[in-house]
Amino acid sequence: MNNGSALRPQLLAAFGAALLLTSCSSAGGDGHRTTDGRTSHWEKDMGAPEASAFMKVTVPESATEMKGAVQINPQEDIYLLSFVTDEKTAVRVAEDLRPEKPLRARNQDLPSPTELFGHLGLAEPQSEKGVRWAGVCPPCVGDSRRSKVQWIEIHVLGLDADRTRVYVQAF
Repeated sequence: MNNGSALRPQLLAAFGAALLLTSCSSAGGDGHRTTDGRTSHWEKDMGAPEASAFMKVTVPESATEMKGAVQINPQEDIYLLSFVTDEKTAVRVAEDLRPEKPLRARNQDLPSPTELFGHLGLAEPQSEKGVRWAGVCPPCVGDSRRSKVQWIEIHVLGLDADRTRVYVQAF
């Protein structure tokens, strides 16, 4: 595999994040939007249940430390979800996203384009040593369950022998 194809998923993710940060069109008519079309904010009444529902990610019943948030933006809202589960379950959640490539190491040298998970009191997954990730454009892979999701990525971080933190971000 050449370096160009190895960087493609990371560049797509960075490009997607850059588009979110530089977009300037006004917000649509969604009922939860209270932005004036020029600012971003964290929606107070939206958390893990709303993020999970948008992403169509089922949080395992055995999961702990579940956190979520929704950032309302002028162009695309960002949905965050995180929870702790076992490694096997975390991998199953990642596989259910139908990424073209399985979970893999993330290049630690790439800066995080945004600081989002800090809002949940968590370190950004890209900054964590040993984190693995996968990303996918659901409409591009024919995932009709997630037809309203343009991009979704998952980061999986082993905390200890029995616990793995899952970070999921979508827009």
